Amino acid sequence: MAERSTAAVDVADNSGDEPLTAQAARATSDGVDIQNGRAADGPMPDKDGERTNAAPAAAPELHSGHKLARRYRLEECVTRVDGFSSWRAMDEKLRRAVGVHLMPADHARARSVLAAARSSALLGDPRFVQVLDAVEENDLVYVVHEWLPDATELTALLAAGPLEAHEAYQLVSQVSQAMAAAHREGLAHLRLTPSAILRTSTGQYRIRGLAVNAALRGITSETPQRADTEAIGALLYAALTQRWPYESDAYGLTGLPKGVGLIAPDQVRAGVHRGLGELAMRALANDGATASRQEPACTTPDELAKAVAAMPRIRPPEPAFTAPPEYQHTTYQQGNYGRPTPPGVTTVQGRPLAPPPPPLQSRTGKVLKWGVAALLIAALGLGSWQLADTLLEHKNQKGNSGTSNNPKPGTDDNPKEAEPGKPLQITDVSEFSPHGAATKPKDVGKTVDGNPDSAWITLQYLGYPKFGNLDERRDGSGIVIDLGKVQNVSALDIDLHAAGQEVEIRAAQASASHPDSLSDFGQQISKPERAGKKLQVALENPVLTRYVLVHLTELPADGEGGYRGGISEIKVIGPSS
Repeated sequence: MAERSTAAVDVADNSGDEPLTAQAARATSDGVDIQNGRAADGPMPDKDGERTNAAPAAAPELHSGHKLARRYRLEECVTRVDGFSSWRAMDEKLRRAVGVHLMPADHARARSVLAAARSSALLGDPRFVQVLDAVEENDLVYVVHEWLPDATELTALLAAGPLEAHEAYQLVSQVSQAMAAAHREGLAHLRLTPSAILRTSTGQYRIRGLAVNAALRGITSETPQRADTEAIGALLYAALTQRWPYESDAYGLTGLPKGVGLIAPDQVRAGVHRGLGELAMRALANDGATASRQEPACTTPDELAKAVAAMPRIRPPEPAFTAPPEYQHTTYQQGNYGRPTPPGVTTVQGRPLAPPPPPLQSRTGKVLKWGVAALLIAALGLGSWQLADTLLEHKNQKGNSGTSNNPKPGTDDNPKEAEPGKPLQITDVSEFSPHGAATKPKDVGKTVDGNPDSAWITLQYLGYPKFGNLDERRDGSGIVIDLGKVQNVSALDIDLHAAGQEVEIRAAQASASHPDSLSDFGQQISKPERAGKKLQVALENPVLTRYVLVHLTELPADGEGGYRGGISEIKVIGPSS
């Protein structure tokens, strides 16, 4: 289901809230805490010190068709609550859909929303829905963020049923690792609900509303790491059981029975993966749960990510195989249409088996057998005579001349071994990143420093070996070599950081200047191939170029639940003369 919004569907809220009709039914505007089902009258302390501060300011009265900064055209209001509104809009400059949060500039939380949006934008982690703009203009504060039309909310996935074990494993692995990275940069989410988690069509989980969703609602916490960890535990619990791990119903999920407390997932639903169920209890231990194996509670996203990595990896289910129906020859296909089977003829599945031909016992048959035998004997004799004659002639020639007929080295019959080429001087290296910012620009020099123990290493990508199937990495990555001037390239000697990478070598045309897209490297030196830790490429005909691309198109598993690759050393070699 695509990520979009109408007033009737619960999955439509691109800001992390329920639709307006659902909010009215559950009285969120009157102060009901959706996540924990507790009523509030004004500012209310939440679990673990989280506080929600009310803001009485009203949302700006805007309408579809209104433009912000002469660029963002508002199209559909998806949320209007607590003094702010959220819209689906169109960026007319780049012709793409975006999401927009709007509030009056004098709103009590306007300053904190701007600060949270700008901090989130600086993180630049592709696992989060990116903040594109944060502006105060004409008495309005608005935050523009990505809109993912092909993504599905976790709310919608859970409405269809619990996730199978591998999918739940991917969810907790990707979300915990992403939140651990955010907390290392000092950023918390504080509103990790099922509507904040999006699953893209490529299987990647992305998190929206980092810092911003909490700022919009005035949510704070004295223990932000613990709050986010428990929220991830709640998401995993819901993914395994299709139940919300609190007594109140929330996000279209039924809560637990009242008065029994938090019970293990395998007691709620049969067939739950035991390891994942225990992991959910360890993350929810902050709310009084105890792990079944007496393992310590996970109180930070980093601890949870390490606990996931320590588990045996859960592989995807094998695809069901259905044997094709057995192919039956029809009577028409057998060439017997309308003909009755003669008596005494054996049949298999209705198909008659022709009797073997009679042996050649007649006089003609005997003559034919003896003729074939004579021809075979004559052929063998002729071949033997020719072989003997050739050997004798060779022996006589050698005896008469007293020398061998072996050609001298360097002749056309035995050419000299090719002399090794000369290494070409490399004047500059850069990271190949055509659709986004470079990820490790400071490390590219390690690929030509002469030290095979240092390396340029990619980020870790989750879910898929082709750079996580992220749009901004759809053309892979790699290293661009600048030789300083146009030269003949005859070979490359490359040390790779890890075995199992899919690598190809490309070169730009001799006339190219500062190539930065894959189409700029039109000369293919080697096709994509799975390589070990050493890759050597030799060309029959040298290629004239200044720029060479060592292109990584697929990464190997890194043993930590993700995919990662890299390049240790590159040598470009020219002809020997």
